[in-house]
Amino acid sequence: MKKRNLKLKTKKILYKAIPLWLVFVLIFNSVIGFGFLEYLIMKRNFNQYVVALSKTTKNPDELVQILKQQVLPQKGYVLSVVWGDIGKQLLDSGAIDKQKYDQQFVNEPGGKDMMQYLDRFSVNHMAINEKNSHFMVNTLWALGLINKSKALDEGPMREEGVETGNMASTGGWTLGSKPAMELYSSKSLINLTPEQEELVKKIASNIYRPCCGNSTYFPDCNHGMAALGYIELAVKQGVPEQKIYKDILALNSFWFPQQYVNLAAYFNKQGVTWQKVDPKLVLGIDYSSGQGAAKIQQAIQDVPGLDVKGGGCGA
Repeated sequence: MKKRNLKLKTKKILYKAIPLWLVFVLIFNSVIGFGFLEYLIMKRNFNQYVVALSKTTKNPDELVQILKQQVLPQKGYVLSVVWGDIGKQLLDSGAIDKQKYDQQFVNEPGGKDMMQYLDRFSVNHMAINEKNSHFMVNTLWALGLINKSKALDEGPMREEGVETGNMASTGGWTLGSKPAMELYSSKSLINLTPEQEELVKKIASNIYRPCCGNSTYFPDCNHGMAALGYIELAVKQGVPEQKIYKDILALNSFWFPQQYVNLAAYFNKQGVTWQKVDPKLVLGIDYSSGQGAAKIQQAIQDVPGLDVKGGGCGA
């Protein structure tokens, strides 16, 4: 009898301890199967993150430094493709002139380390960082320019009225041992199947860069041609489509640091961290084209405290 009374008292205590609203939440949570409690927890955690960020960020300049580190990590970004012998092929084909490359890069920070990839086969993954971004855009530019592809032979670069040889990506290439238009789509360094060519076209058509309004499928400048070269190499090596978008976002970020830190600030205002943005969305015309970048800059009224210089469209 005493044990039964003890159980009844325990139940009464528990009923009093559980608020009525929590009972309704538990019932609602179990009925809809969505996870309402999880939503509340996520919302609380996000609010705590914002509060924590506001406590550690004393001024706009400090916020910019946090965003910069997210977009342009000091350790850089390791890309999905491996070098293989692509560097040596670029030398042997005349797409890159070794002497001109030495003059251009040996005295740059990290330049000597990067030059090794032009001399030998390597199983190392390509990587992009603040020191080697100039080397990478030029090397991938050479690759996109010389590799024989449908994008160059049948795409917008060959449309009626387009003066192919006068583009920044063609006329601007001065680091080869042959004239740019002699190199243009002349060597099958990356042999793609028809299906792979279509995938390259699909991906390249969805990717823009802040210096103009053209997609990568119309690579009329060095950044577009470099991105095309990378996409072709990544498709050949079997890199998943979504990972290719992520890689190109990293490349674009180091090639256009101002614009992509601006984008990080824009998404930060929307409550989305840079790590959570969809690379394919960000690389689209609304955000990564010249028009898109201008709209973003206007939306955030520029970012105070940012002083990052990006590369131009020349070698």
